[in-house]
Amino acid sequence: MKYNFDEIVDRRHTHSVKWNPSFIKAMFGDKELLPLWVADMDFKCPQPIIDAAIETAKSGIYGYSERTEPYYNAVINWYKKRQNWTIEKDSILFSPGVVPALYYAIQTFCRPGDKVVIQNPVYYPFLSAIVDNGCHPVYNQLQLKEGKYVMDFEDLENKVKDPKVKLLLLCSPHNPVGRVWTEEELKKLGNICIENNVLIVSDEIHSDLIYKGYKHVPFASISDSFAQNSIMCTAPSKTFNIAGLQVSNIIVPNKIIRQELASTLEKTTNKFPNIFGLVACTAAYEKGEEWLEQLLDYLEDNLNFIDKFLKEKMPEVKLIRPEATYLAWLDFNAVESDEKKLENIIQKKAKVALDEGYIFGKGGEGFERINFACPRSILKEALERIERAIHN
Repeated sequence: MKYNFDEIVDRRHTHSVKWNPSFIKAMFGDKELLPLWVADMDFKCPQPIIDAAIETAKSGIYGYSERTEPYYNAVINWYKKRQNWTIEKDSILFSPGVVPALYYAIQTFCRPGDKVVIQNPVYYPFLSAIVDNGCHPVYNQLQLKEGKYVMDFEDLENKVKDPKVKLLLLCSPHNPVGRVWTEEELKKLGNICIENNVLIVSDEIHSDLIYKGYKHVPFASISDSFAQNSIMCTAPSKTFNIAGLQVSNIIVPNKIIRQELASTLEKTTNKFPNIFGLVACTAAYEKGEEWLEQLLDYLEDNLNFIDKFLKEKMPEVKLIRPEATYLAWLDFNAVESDEKKLENIIQKKAKVALDEGYIFGKGGEGFERINFACPRSILKEALERIERAIHN
């Protein structure tokens, strides 16, 4: 089946956080902004997911639901085929989302006053999950070298020697800088953490969205020792645009760690997943691969469009080209390094809603994150608005 990613679906007045005018006004102060901010695609999800949801809706009964064998098999088979990662059924825990899972992990394995490492600039809920649970962030800042972000292992090694450091939140692939960490990089990080008794919580929600020439390595797949020292956060939500169905799979190979986390989940989340989330996840992993391959081609074309547009019309804006995700990290420092002035240019003059770089922490100043998972016509309009705002 050929999918049409150029189709524009009117999402205004549909409860969409991204597009609903009232929400945009509450977030940005202006309901007329063109939204390319939150990580939510503007494409219809695969037809098999739509068909499964419709068939489920026809039953007319939406009671408590459980994960069944077809569900588990779909998850296990997907990761084996796509990432060569063998997952045991018993290791799969349910969470309504990856962000809640980060909160649950910190609540389980930290006490107020403990410390958690993050590698900023990074997805901003990482910091919220730490602070909201009474813990302290430890910043192992990524280094931008020759247009590519790398980890600072020397800094990490020094900081995790502190016995108060209990966890490291790994973003793999990284949001917002788009890195696909190599096996060598992950091994260095994993060994440092094991040597210092630091548990790794790996957010791998974007691990299906990898561009040609790169390969995602699931952290837990590297070795048994890494698997035994990790909590793997996965979900079909970003891959198939079903975040609103609130389903994620938390893979915990270590039985003791799994039992402790499961105890927290029992206390804090609904034990019965959303029925539509279950059928969507199953359908996605069983029948969504064709759609995903077409999506990746379209996203890469959108990325090339951004690259060409910037080089030809806004050369002062630099693209940190992502190796994964549908989020581009744009360097506006040559245009305006003051974060509030830059925000004013993008929102007030260009009338575009992006995620401001500074919300991702130190190292994000002067950057903007743009979501390019949209029809090319919308992406073109957004870039043209920004160009006019800068040059006028």
